[in-house]
Amino acid sequence: MSQLLYRIGHLAGRHPWRIIAAWVALAGAILVLNVSQGGEYDESFSLPGSESQRAADAIEERLPQQTLYSSHVVFHADRGLTDPATRTAIRQAVDRLAEGQHVVGVSSPYDPRGPTISDDGQTAFATVAFDVQKVGPEELAEAERSLQEVRDAGIQVEYDGALGYANVETGGNGEMIGILMAVVILAVAFGSMVAMSLPIITALVAIVVGSSAIGIMSGIVQVSEVTGVVAMMLGLGVGIDYALFILTRHRQNLASGQSVPVAIGRANATAGLSVLFAGVTVMVAIVGLKVSGVPMMEKMGYGSAIMVAVVMLASITLLPAILGVVRHRVNSARIPFVKPREGQDSDAASARWAARVVARPVLYGGVAAALLGALAIPAFSMYLGFADAGNDAPSSTTRQAYDLVADGYGPGVNGPLEVVLDNEGALIPASTIRQVSTALGDASGVASVNRPETNDAHDIAILTVIPTTSPQDERTNELVERLRETTLPSALRGSGVTASVTGSTALIDDVSSQLHQRMPWFLAAVVGLSFLVLMVVFRSVLVPLKAAALNMLSIGAAYGVVVAVFQWGWGAGAIGVHETVPIMPLAPMLMFAILFGLSMDYEVFLMSRVREQYRMHFDPQRAVVEGVGSTARVITSAALIMICVFASFVLDVDVTTKMFGIGLAAAVFLDVTLVRMVLVPAAMSLLGHRAWWLPAWLDRLLPRIDIDGGTDDGEESWPEALPLPVDPEPERVLV
Repeated sequence: MSQLLYRIGHLAGRHPWRIIAAWVALAGAILVLNVSQGGEYDESFSLPGSESQRAADAIEERLPQQTLYSSHVVFHADRGLTDPATRTAIRQAVDRLAEGQHVVGVSSPYDPRGPTISDDGQTAFATVAFDVQKVGPEELAEAERSLQEVRDAGIQVEYDGALGYANVETGGNGEMIGILMAVVILAVAFGSMVAMSLPIITALVAIVVGSSAIGIMSGIVQVSEVTGVVAMMLGLGVGIDYALFILTRHRQNLASGQSVPVAIGRANATAGLSVLFAGVTVMVAIVGLKVSGVPMMEKMGYGSAIMVAVVMLASITLLPAILGVVRHRVNSARIPFVKPREGQDSDAASARWAARVVARPVLYGGVAAALLGALAIPAFSMYLGFADAGNDAPSSTTRQAYDLVADGYGPGVNGPLEVVLDNEGALIPASTIRQVSTALGDASGVASVNRPETNDAHDIAILTVIPTTSPQDERTNELVERLRETTLPSALRGSGVTASVTGSTALIDDVSSQLHQRMPWFLAAVVGLSFLVLMVVFRSVLVPLKAAALNMLSIGAAYGVVVAVFQWGWGAGAIGVHETVPIMPLAPMLMFAILFGLSMDYEVFLMSRVREQYRMHFDPQRAVVEGVGSTARVITSAALIMICVFASFVLDVDVTTKMFGIGLAAAVFLDVTLVRMVLVPAAMSLLGHRAWWLPAWLDRLLPRIDIDGGTDDGEESWPEALPLPVDPEPERVLV
């Protein structure tokens, strides 16, 4: 593999425009295909095989009028809404709302068949049904015009659902801020405008291609918007990092006097091979989301894997071609007041630190492990749930509507449950429906049960249950469990009618239960496959075991940080989160896949250099010190870039995006400080020569892939390696 990468890099150095032309053609083709075949993001959520999904599917198939997309328009006035003038104004506004585009119906708060006036007479709501899932600013403007006279009469009007989020920006400037921070870090690291720009250009081209590929995928299968967000995070982070590692090695090769094509080829054969295996490890971890059985998570895994594959390919093909174009100008356009780095870019301070850790591994390793363990403590109180309007900013119309409904009707109205009775094509007796309704109304934790809705065949009935507690209250989850396990089976015993509970809270329960059941299989798949990849790369059993154990520890600490910030509210206000938020049910598994893969990135880059040094002199402690010293600067720069990219997504308005940004940024920070700089050197020092142990029988079975680009006897295997090529016009190159 290293020889193939060398040839690719050498060809790129000699004929760069051929590869650049191929990338331009690829980018143009995929952009055109995305425009013609790409689809829109689909935010609908499904959980095939679950009770809540079966009930939702039954409603959609046999009682479709209950599945229309809707939004509540909430009216409130302290003086009350029952006087004749107010009634007339609201009725006229409702009539005007019904004339809006995509509106298929509006229920009046004063409809005698189902009035929605609160007991104190101060709050009421009208339900607007749409024939589309999302509405935009134009539909909202129509609604505003329809309701202007009501506002002028001193009545407060707020929206939830589609109308409430019609004007909300679905993103921020996080990507641009992340790129700007990456520019600053690369400028300091390289001291050259040209060198600084190359990783950015490579990553941006790859992101355009990768995002277009995900757009094409969305035209074929259901893809959520968060898939694009996560893929963008990964694309920016690993794309710049991968290019940074190869570029750094290339500049070192130039500094040693190698010709441009040979320097590119060797950088591709060493750092490029590390990039290849690091990227494969990330892809393996993310594609492991297939084990979750949740379609949305599976698509996130596929989309993110596509993005990582594209940036990895760009790093080992497009970047070498660009290096072939700039040649020795890679270090030109010096940045004032930034001192260029010399020689092998080794960091004496990092080497001295590593030497102290290696000399006292138990002390340093114990302290680092204790810190990570302490940070992981909040994770044990993790509570899963989806954020709702109750977590929006207090000044937003969605939050105002949520609070008005909760105050006027009770907290459970914001998260009703739906009990679906199904008799498989046979008539459901009215007495059975009444019996179930009575049992539900008498159940602890139930505030009320609405009038049942049935289809024309009367073989399916829906009873809407209003809990006494809010959607995110743990007692609501307990209510769902009681209804499913006790109340409904008792009420339907001997009737032949089946009952299912659906609704947002029921769906969360089902998601959490399924992910809990699948988590051991997911961990086994991700950790096992990553272990095999690292074992092949490093030809060791203990190195991948050590990597898996330390990565699990750092991921646990990242979980703890997320729980402390979002669920406990520590510092949440500083990032625009105004209420405590449960942890999104999909987040733990998705974060594990991403973080485990990213942690393996730095493991590959660091341990490949440690192994390279160990094979030179077979002194394990010295190899660790030299490996840390030679990679610390570039790994730190790469980690800072990734931290800035991830942290910049905190500026997004969506709390789930903020959650991923904080979790991923914290994990990378902990990984590059406590894990790479403390725990890895300490563990490798304690393992000594045993770190590179591999049973003879296993050694014979495993394929041989030399990440150092050499043979087992230490002789380099590239065609131009001996004698060392010298550039016909050498110049001093600073790195």
